[in-house]
Amino acid sequence: MRLALAQTEPLWENKEENFRAALGFLEQARKKGADMILFPEMSMTGFSMHPDKIGETREDPVTLRFFQEQAGKYGLHIGIGYVEYCLPKSCNRYAVISPSGEILADYRKIHPFTFGTESVHYAGGDSLAFCQVKEFTVSPLICYDLRFPELFEIASERAELIAVPANWPSDRREHFMTLLRARAIEDQCFVAGINRVGHARTLSYSGDSMIVDPFGRVLAKAGDGEELIVADLDLEILRQYRKEFPARTDRKPELYEKLRAR
Repeated sequence: MRLALAQTEPLWENKEENFRAALGFLEQARKKGADMILFPEMSMTGFSMHPDKIGETREDPVTLRFFQEQAGKYGLHIGIGYVEYCLPKSCNRYAVISPSGEILADYRKIHPFTFGTESVHYAGGDSLAFCQVKEFTVSPLICYDLRFPELFEIASERAELIAVPANWPSDRREHFMTLLRARAIEDQCFVAGINRVGHARTLSYSGDSMIVDPFGRVLAKAGDGEELIVADLDLEILRQYRKEFPARTDRKPELYEKLRAR
């Protein structure tokens, strides 16, 4: 599978302009022969704490409808982040859309970023999401979820590719890059981290989007500007590595639970 990551600089809370900008990335991905393109967290708004302004209802999912249409036009699987507006708290979501416009997965972020007040406005999810893209089983997680290895351990039981769309600030860029590689190594899977760039409010974002293979090797990495990166993922390499070095089968989850309870 050929995977593309769209490292963007979204205009703050301006969906219409960001929709227009996204078309350029979709065109690039099509020209490069990508099967799937992934955008960052809250792709068309930036990391906004105003769900009442940017949120969408199930009855009127503006962002999903737009990209369902584009998926058909460009023949791409598209990963897109959006906000579902609901009370008392909204949901930070990430959907994967097929070229036929079908929503294959729609994940709700499990760990809202308490340090950044996200948990004040957004409720955490309670389940993982999986979908089939070409020969790969894909599971999307979101940004702060990257700091919780348990999620990746569970997701990798089914998924060969874990996507991590993010709005990860420059101050902690080394954490982002290190944890992406760590998750790929410890769970023997492909990991794709899709970050944004630029400035929003008081924060700056350095990008550093990357695609990492199960050995921890970086197959493609973006710089600090808007950019589309592409890499080919070989499922057979993953399967062979898991077979030859079956570290994951030596996990002892029952014992870990006993140790946690002590």
